[in-house]
Amino acid sequence: MSRRTKTLIAAILIVFVWLPVYALFIAGLQWRILPGASWYVALLFYALAGTVWIVPIGLALPWMYREPRAK
Repeated sequence: MSRRTKTLIAAILIVFVWLPVYALFIAGLQWRILPGASWYVALLFYALAGTVWIVPIGLALPWMYREPRAK
């Protein structure tokens, strides 16, 4: 598979699958955790949630940029 095809597949999966699912998960989790929480708990939650979404993207990057195998 060419690098261009891998990049297209990863971009579509990330934008249309991963990010909406993650956003809905975090929004649901926020309703359970944050009502009545102190400001530092909310800050920690949002800092962690804002950082964790990058992990699958970071795992996809080496796959996307790996050179195709010679046939």
